[in-house]
Amino acid sequence: MRVLCAFPEAMSSSSSWPPSCLALVALFLALLLHLSLSFHAGDRRPLPVDRAAGLKEKTLILLDVSTKNPVRTVNENFLSLQLDPSIIHDGWLDFLSSKRLVTLARGLSPAFLRFGGKRTDFLQFQNLRNPAKSRGGPGPDYYLKNYEDDIVRSDVALDKQKGCKIAQHPDIMLELQREKAAQMQLVLLKEQFSNTYSNLILTARSLDKLYNFADCSGLHLIFALNALRRNPNNSWNSSSALSLLKYSASKKYNISWELGNEPNNYRSMHGRAVNGSQLGKDYIQLKSLLQPIRIYSRASLYGPNIGRPRKNVIALLDGCYIDGRVVKVMDFLKTRLLDTLSDQIRKIQKVVNTYTPGKKIWLEGVVTTSAGGTNNLSDSYAAGFLWLNTLGMLANQGIDVVIRHSFFDHGYNHLVDQNFNPLPDYWLSLLYKRLIGPKVLAVHVAGLQRKPRPGRVIRDKLRIYAHCTNHHNHNYVRGSITLFIINLHRSRKKIKLAGTLRDKLVHQYLLQPYGQEGLKSKSVQLNGQPLVMVDDETLPELKPRPLRAGRTLVIPPVTMGFYVVKNVNALACRYR
Repeated sequence: MRVLCAFPEAMSSSSSWPPSCLALVALFLALLLHLSLSFHAGDRRPLPVDRAAGLKEKTLILLDVSTKNPVRTVNENFLSLQLDPSIIHDGWLDFLSSKRLVTLARGLSPAFLRFGGKRTDFLQFQNLRNPAKSRGGPGPDYYLKNYEDDIVRSDVALDKQKGCKIAQHPDIMLELQREKAAQMQLVLLKEQFSNTYSNLILTARSLDKLYNFADCSGLHLIFALNALRRNPNNSWNSSSALSLLKYSASKKYNISWELGNEPNNYRSMHGRAVNGSQLGKDYIQLKSLLQPIRIYSRASLYGPNIGRPRKNVIALLDGCYIDGRVVKVMDFLKTRLLDTLSDQIRKIQKVVNTYTPGKKIWLEGVVTTSAGGTNNLSDSYAAGFLWLNTLGMLANQGIDVVIRHSFFDHGYNHLVDQNFNPLPDYWLSLLYKRLIGPKVLAVHVAGLQRKPRPGRVIRDKLRIYAHCTNHHNHNYVRGSITLFIINLHRSRKKIKLAGTLRDKLVHQYLLQPYGQEGLKSKSVQLNGQPLVMVDDETLPELKPRPLRAGRTLVIPPVTMGFYVVKNVNALACRYR
């Protein structure tokens, strides 16, 4: 995959930017990981054994963390979520009131929820409360549309804590919806590969359901408006957007806004290009629409976002070029794949600092594989290596927010599947949310026979990141530090905590695959115990395994985990 990224020249002047605008860079990480993970499924070769006792000490790693000052401080909502407008097309939007989905989303709050994607610029708002029902022949769509009202009336209850509309959908309803979604997925994939998209209608009722989900889940909604509707003179046609703004204001919905999705692709999608100058005018026009609406006069406005560029991107951007193609199954465990994004981000930051110094950079639409993902791969434990490394690397580089595509959707890149069951990347994200705070700390590592050197990567395949522990986690006092470690080696690694971390009590949260599928498993275990929801309203308790103070950390092969070092009294972590 080729990615070009930077900023519009028209937006380079600070006077051209809306006051609350942040520079939001959308890089779709569709890393083509057609991984069969043969070493775990088809390749039965045993893992390498440890060396002789006399040589073991040479592999011992010393680890310390700088605790005086953080090297970066990212957004409190660093790990955020995205929903694609395709959920209108395949019908899943009507199920966002599911008690189970809301419970899962609440686990990842606080966070932003971006409603946007490829179909953003084919979305039109209609202020219709009860659109005409389809009266076609029997089939899943027929029953879903005609009996939806009766089911909602009978099953929606009030959440006592927040007064939200929460539904318990009957099994037959979910079966019909899954059948419909499977049929629609073929249509959606055909549109994606042909780069030709049909229009979508967002009704007032659908917007109510979307906002109800975000609000009940503790997520802040960012709505991406259609920027592809153009007047004959190529200026932005804002009529549909204005109608949506007025309706949202009448409902007092607390929403932030974004305009368009990948405007550099408009020529290929619509036959009409939008240059940087026009894009700047469009943002100014949107700001002028927000100003007279009292509830949105100070609303945050994000953008522009750019991703998957074509040749016309040169007119919009002064950019950088990365080739991130993956051609072999074992590439997933190769460090060059994990490091591809790092070089790309550095070049983006150079452009941002040149044109708009001080602006925050967001990464949105983050996925592990392209074209909706690959079954038994992008929804497996193995995909977590790339996801966790992305979170650690981007926080170290100062990216302010990372938006995961998608929380729940068609395909296999999501965090929750169509049976409303959390996938491995969900549990990884939940642990990250519970344990990791916004302050990033510098890691120092050394082997016994090497001079200490700053860094977070040891021999490439052992990745170590450090943050202040989340101050909202009341199980740990301020000043605690959380390490998260990725071991891609096919042998265990031993880490000895040194310096400020020496002789401290450690809580281990080791995440491993559960079941016979190995790295392809869609289930995970935490410290040897499988992770499953207790019921539709209750997430499992994430119980740590206490390790004796001063004990060497033993990191199993091809695993990832979090390690909370208690009572470090790190100065960088004692204050917010």
